[in-house]
Amino acid sequence: MSSRIRALGMLETLAQYPNGLAPRELAQLLKIPQAAAERTVQGLVEGGFVFRSPDGAVRLSVKLAALGLAYLGTSGITDLVQPILDDLAKRTGELVRLAVVESDHLTWVAKSQSAQSGLFYVPHTETEVYLAATANGQAWLASLDDAQLRMVVERQGLHRPDLGPNAPRTIDQLLEQIEQTRRLGYACVTEAYEVGTSAMATAIRKRGVGHPVGTISVAGPTIRMTRERMAEIAPWLQASANELGAAAASSPLFSLH
Repeated sequence: MSSRIRALGMLETLAQYPNGLAPRELAQLLKIPQAAAERTVQGLVEGGFVFRSPDGAVRLSVKLAALGLAYLGTSGITDLVQPILDDLAKRTGELVRLAVVESDHLTWVAKSQSAQSGLFYVPHTETEVYLAATANGQAWLASLDDAQLRMVVERQGLHRPDLGPNAPRTIDQLLEQIEQTRRLGYACVTEAYEVGTSAMATAIRKRGVGHPVGTISVAGPTIRMTRERMAEIAPWLQASANELGAAAASSPLFSLH
């Protein structure tokens, strides 16, 4: 593993631990020697991307977040995309999330949480979308042929621990769910990625045609996000995807695939 890849892996790992990790813990998670972890940490400290807290834990600095916000601002997401997400969140009363296609994976880039209800769904902080058990992932996978689908799913892995009881455990189970997505025009998952949560998502295409450039989802507690409620939301979800598809033509954010 090159030093650059090691540094990027360390930043991605630290993004999941806001309270920081000791260099020893980073070495274990990244499966690298502790001496290599110490050298990488020192380089990132000198670059201003991380800092050491008084207890010795390594934490991300605000520099990385500032760079990300600066990029999203210049990409047009704030002006073009956020109002669409906010409108859908207000209509549905749930959490709305946007992911964009980057080569062979999806990356979370924006969200909007309705303030109408006291019961919220708080998603994980991972940057890459887990494809097999999320609505966003299945909405994108449905646009691929079966050979491509198998390739990207095998790359990411299908046997992640701590998933919900309805998460697909085999490729065949996943393909059954993908066929349903293709029939409906949107993906639905119930207690697949997490216990107690459900979500629906659809693909975003530039001006409604071509390969997807992203996905948009609505997620919330299963007690509210029933299949009947998802059917009611579906036209709003698709309308928002069409709006985002129109906005995609003028934003470099949707040119990453």
